Amino acid sequence: MKLMLLTGNPEFAKKAENCGVDRIFLDLEYINKADRQKGRNTFITQNMVEDIAPLRKAITKAELLVRANPINPLSKQEIDMICEQGADLVMLPMVYDAEDVKEFVRLVDGRAKTVPMIETPQALARIDEILEVEGIDEIYIGLNDLHIGMGLTFMFELLSGGLIEYLAEKIKAKGIPFGFGGMAKIGEGTLPAEKILAEHIRLGSQSVILSRTFRNEVDAEGKKVLDLETEIAKIRKEEEKISKWSEKEFCENKAFIKKTVREIVNAI
Repeated sequence: MKLMLLTGNPEFAKKAENCGVDRIFLDLEYINKADRQKGRNTFITQNMVEDIAPLRKAITKAELLVRANPINPLSKQEIDMICEQGADLVMLPMVYDAEDVKEFVRLVDGRAKTVPMIETPQALARIDEILEVEGIDEIYIGLNDLHIGMGLTFMFELLSGGLIEYLAEKIKAKGIPFGFGGMAKIGEGTLPAEKILAEHIRLGSQSVILSRTFRNEVDAEGKKVLDLETEIAKIRKEEEKISKWSEKEFCENKAFIKKTVREIVNAI
């Protein structure tokens, strides 16, 4: 499982790499994001294209993934700059159809790996056509925008309701690596992180974004609240344990998620 951490800070990126984070994730997406996620406790980037080069210089082992803006009149300029400054992977948010992905692949032109996101109801409905596009290196399923677009109450309804499994089977059938959602620290989360991790493993997911709790090293009073190396080690230990589960254990975990998500939705 590739662990991805959002940061634009080169010093912290280097530390994260040394702690075992596989991918440093720089987010440049801002177009329409504030309107889509208005009133929600979500992250809106303050990063700029100029932040790529310092990150590229800081890390030597971890991959550098950069999320661009959705396809727009300035996409060529933005993607050219992302590729020229050394991104290993470019992620495209808010895909609506195969034409978006074709344009994205064309603009990247083999200079980096392409990672279109499935996070709109339109992309969900058109997944077969999207997966026919040549040049897709990976897929990432964005639970936040997808659940908003579908009018759902809680993002993990997509997991408990079987939609992620539906997408996973289609993506795997094409031999394309994929990941989805985000994950809190082991032992934390309204829906426990270890339960979500088990679904990643059951479904064959190969990447996950670590939540913002992995970036908050100190609290408001300056007290250290995060030992990143320890938290990454906890994930790896849990991953190893879950990988040895029986089919029965995975089925029990799936049932737990379905029951717990229903309880969370009813309480909201």
